Amino acid sequence: MRERTYLIIDLKSFYASVECHDRGLDPMKDNLVVADVERSKGTICLAITPAMKALGVKNRCRIFEIPKGIEYVAAVPRMQRYIDVSANIYAIYLSFVSKDDIHVYSIDEAFLDVTEYLNLYRLSAHDLALKIMDTIYEKEGIRATCGIGPNMYLCKIALDILAKHSPDFIAELDEESYKRRLWRHLPLTDFWKVGPGTVRRLSSLGIYTQEDIAHAPEALLLKQFGVNARHLINHAWGREDCTIAQIKGYTNRSHSLSCGQVLMRDYEYEEALIIVKEMANELSLDMVGKHVVSNNFSLYIGYTYNSLPSTGGGATVQVSTNSVRIITDTMVQLFHHFARKDCLIRRINLSANSIIDECYEQYSFFVDPEIMEKDRQITRSVNELKTKFGKNAILKGIDLLEGATTIERNGQIGGHKK
Repeated sequence: MRERTYLIIDLKSFYASVECHDRGLDPMKDNLVVADVERSKGTICLAITPAMKALGVKNRCRIFEIPKGIEYVAAVPRMQRYIDVSANIYAIYLSFVSKDDIHVYSIDEAFLDVTEYLNLYRLSAHDLALKIMDTIYEKEGIRATCGIGPNMYLCKIALDILAKHSPDFIAELDEESYKRRLWRHLPLTDFWKVGPGTVRRLSSLGIYTQEDIAHAPEALLLKQFGVNARHLINHAWGREDCTIAQIKGYTNRSHSLSCGQVLMRDYEYEEALIIVKEMANELSLDMVGKHVVSNNFSLYIGYTYNSLPSTGGGATVQVSTNSVRIITDTMVQLFHHFARKDCLIRRINLSANSIIDECYEQYSFFVDPEIMEKDRQITRSVNELKTKFGKNAILKGIDLLEGATTIERNGQIGGHKK
């Protein structure tokens, strides 16, 4: 098989860079944080500029954790703006390679398979990466970093660990240079998909580096990690078989829809029940809009103090449905069963599991199908009105109660202002 060449391009401190560009600031020199400081001093910064990182401020810190002696500009998150800029940059990628050779990994990262384009442009992978990065900076004012490798794993590692230290923010790895440069690199959590839990389990086996993993008895790793040991072993050798074509051809056998939110303050038990009902309505709207149904629903509640474990669970109903009344009744029952009355609530998540197409909807002797169809027609009409006139064009009475969040959330993207 012909060796492939992958790039992964990361937009440096993306949200902060967009805000700096719009203000005529330089993220490499000016201090800026992306955070809604009006919320609270405990608000997490979505991004900070490299200039602030150079001062020792940690990315994703909270406002109160920024040293008092550091002056900075605070930019309220504008999610729609970031989505628009990301779309513009995706259009730049399309000007160089086909959409079939692009895998968007996140709003600020994308893999590009450039194997078939190097001869076309008569450029090396390094020079093509530089040309794409320069185009991004010229058109959008955003600096980028890039990793290059023969597979998606090695280019990602080149990006995450080496590119930021390179003069032109580009780094390249193959299997041999990976072993030479990074086999003994610490901490292991710098490597893609290696979390603190995995490191602890490896340490208990006397394994501390990628070189240790590569030379560890396979049976030992399989016993500790099961099938995931295969990924650890392959990555320790710098191997990865997955291609962008395989990712695009993959179909998940199990699907779900969910909605969740972190509340802006502590909620009492009865107040939180209002939120659950609002979110059940939101989940139903989403399911009807996507023409899917489910007979399995779950709810999880997180509490103010991190030391308190989340509570929650699921329930199977007698019908596969997207009826707002059935979903609401189910979620209310789950809330009463699992929520702790003696604790303040801060996080709520609802989901419809194993969703299937609406055409497979099942009925029950205990639920009138005419009522279910009427619910669906009403929900469809609500979706149409919201699409045409805005999400707050039509509301329920519960959305006007004190403590309700739907109206505010309808003006947000990802929990942040548009």
